[in-house]
Amino acid sequence: MDNIPLYTSAYNVSTHRDQQGMDWWLVLAIVPILAAGLATMDSFTGETVFASRQFVWILVSLSVFFAIGFSNIRFLRATWVSVILFLGSVILLVALSFLGRVSHGAAIWFDLGIFSFQPSDVAKIALIVILAKYFSRRHMEIANIRHILVSGGYAFVLFTLVLISPDLGSATIIALIWLGMVMVSGISKKHLFAMIALSILAFALLWGFGFKEYQKDRIRSFIDPLADIRGAGYNAYQSTIAVGSGQLWGKGLGYGTQSRLKFLPEYQTDFIFAAFAEEWGFAGVIILFSLYGVIIWRIIHNASRGASNFEILYGAGVALYFIVHIGVNVGMNIHLLPVTGTPLPLMSYGGTHLLSEFVLLGILMSMRRYSRSAHKDAIKNEFVGPK
Repeated sequence: MDNIPLYTSAYNVSTHRDQQGMDWWLVLAIVPILAAGLATMDSFTGETVFASRQFVWILVSLSVFFAIGFSNIRFLRATWVSVILFLGSVILLVALSFLGRVSHGAAIWFDLGIFSFQPSDVAKIALIVILAKYFSRRHMEIANIRHILVSGGYAFVLFTLVLISPDLGSATIIALIWLGMVMVSGISKKHLFAMIALSILAFALLWGFGFKEYQKDRIRSFIDPLADIRGAGYNAYQSTIAVGSGQLWGKGLGYGTQSRLKFLPEYQTDFIFAAFAEEWGFAGVIILFSLYGVIIWRIIHNASRGASNFEILYGAGVALYFIVHIGVNVGMNIHLLPVTGTPLPLMSYGGTHLLSEFVLLGILMSMRRYSRSAHKDAIKNEFVGPK
């Protein structure tokens, strides 16, 4: 176990004056997105309960966010915490194969009666924490390919267990978060090209031995959506129609025909962006992207002021989490990427992923409370070791 440095009272006073706790710009950008998600869900039909259930999850998630944000979570720096998070995620994913609820041919949830729990969301948090810890102690020697392979081992275990469930969307997110954090940590160009080559090889092996037939159909429909427009290509085709039919100003809240008439599948989860774009149009999409931009900017801003490399790398991981989720979801909604079942952060229906997003942001807010002015000797002892 690593020694967690104790900071002086002078340090605590200076950080309190610098940070003043919560990042309210971040909060102000989050609230309209939550409201847009609720409004879009509520406009589908008067018979759905998605909006009311999501509102409860929003209240729970915000409570957790503020509770964590105003707490001291410096214990996350300890190695044993990241190890427990990682091993706990592995155990949950293994148990999922035997105890998970099967839906659409995939066992990706635990059915707990009043709600369902998706362990792949916990795995994403665990991956960000353990990679931040690993790279923060080895940033001076990141060019050594051994550290890339070891960190890749952590990601590979989670990636494989999630893919077995099978959940291609979450597995893709895990792979992209790892790739992004490795690049942020300072990987050499030759190792980057080697990783690209290995990724191509891995995809070929997965295509031959790993992907289910319906997952292959999604990729084929991405290449040629009109080839099976009533089957695998239906979702992508209908979402493209919904986004395009919104035009400049949209059809108006509650007047999105693709979602209201049920042409657009999974309009409350995977394709909520298409439903939103149909009702709010290009103008609404620009506002939505601007709000996401503010969120990512604030995450990166807070990460850059981290007290140590652990906080900086953790913040980078959180930024990557949101960037990748937004990019993949929007990409599959406008047919730039294959359909993978990836939710849109803060908007898609679902409690587990919403709660995990606020846990990640809450930890970042807690780190903000002791960032920037950390004592140099304390940081040196943590990441280089005492003399």
